[in-house]
This record gives sequence, C-alpha cells and structure tokens, in this order.
Amino acid sequence: MWCIPPNQDADFVSKMEDILDIYTLPYDKSCPVICLDEKPYQLLDERREPLPMSAGSPQRVDNEYERKGTCSIFVMCEPLSGWHHANACEHRTAVDFAHEVDWLLTKSSYKEVSKIRLVLDNLNTHVVSSLYKAFPAVKARELAKRLEIHYTPKHGSWLNIAEISISILSKQCIDRRMANLELLNREIAAWEKEYNSKHNVVNWQFTTKDARIKLHKLYPVF
Repeated sequence: MWCIPPNQDADFVSKMEDILDIYTLPYDKSCPVICLDEKPYQLLDERREPLPMSAGSPQRVDNEYERKGTCSIFVMCEPLSGWHHANACEHRTAVDFAHEVDWLLTKSSYKEVSKIRLVLDNLNTHVVSSLYKAFPAVKARELAKRLEIHYTPKHGSWLNIAEISISILSKQCIDRRMANLELLNREIAAWEKEYNSKHNVVNWQFTTKDARIKLHKLYPVF
C-alpha cells in the first residue's frame, strides 16, 4: 500500500530520495544492498483433517480452525542478485531483530563482505542499540561497524523492497494454515531454496526523477 503524506513533507522527501538513490547504485558484491522487513503471522491448526484432492475434486478444508498463537516472519532480500531469505520467530523484539542481523553478518553468504547497506523501516527495534541488547558491547560494535543503515520515511515502508518479497512469500508459501513454528520454517526454507534457484531479481523502476514529477506536491520548494 502506497502511503503518501497529504502535505509538503521535507523529512519524507529527504528519506525517500536517499532510498531511491541507493536503489540506483550498480551491483557491488563487496557492499550489497539488503532490504529487511517483518510480517506478523497467525499460526492456525485444523479442527478436522482436510479431505485430500481426488480426480475432479480439489482438496477440501473445513472453515473452522484452532488458533495456535502468533509469530513474526523476518524477510530479507538483495534486489540485484535475486537472493531472498525468511525466518519465522516467536516474537519481533529488539533481541530477535539483533539475532537476524547477526545471522546476516556472520552466518549467511554475506559473512565475508566488509559492509552491508541495510534498508529498514522506522520500527523502534530497527536500531543499532538493539545489537547491544542482545550481545556484549565488543560484538555489538563489530556488527554495527559493518552496517550502513538507510531508513524509509515514516509511513513510507512501500519503499522497502523487502515488502515485495513478503508479498511473494505470502502468495506462494504461507497463505494457508500452519500450526507451529517448526512446520512454518520448514515450508519457508523449501520455498526459499526453490525461489532462490531462479535468481528472481527485482527491477525497481521508481526513481528520484520520477518522484520529483509525480510527487511534486510533497516538495516544500520546487
């Protein structure tokens, strides 16, 4: 959903143009652009066993279900390489966020890069101090030094390309009932492996030039 401020908003414009400029940078494997976002997800179990599909008949699922709590799915993507990653956690606290960043910097295929340009929205856990809540200061500082964080404007999370990955994940994998985190993460991992094998890059088209034309009413001086 595109949320555009109704009036002139220099803060929105400045952060928007920063993000749009980041998206025009050429691919740099030593300093990749990674987008990260979260999606809340409700765990649901079946009250009755679904009837399997058969010739001429689709699978039939009862409309009643059992609530099994909620969780949060962290989603990352590198738009220019077509890499996508997701992981479901019980919560989305500052510590959960810190552990996802730690995984990205120390365990993923990006563990050797010197710096990552990380695109985030303005959620209050998306801050360097979250690293210090999860890890000793020495480790937190080492992780922080490898991050170059760029924030989307307030109410401008549509500028985070990770939302595209979330939409794809929702449609292709998690738009069904799953009762627990273990099952959810198994299904996500299978989707991730299959989707990444296709190297689906994101061809972002909206530029600063476009913004200055289409959203000119946001600019205090134009």
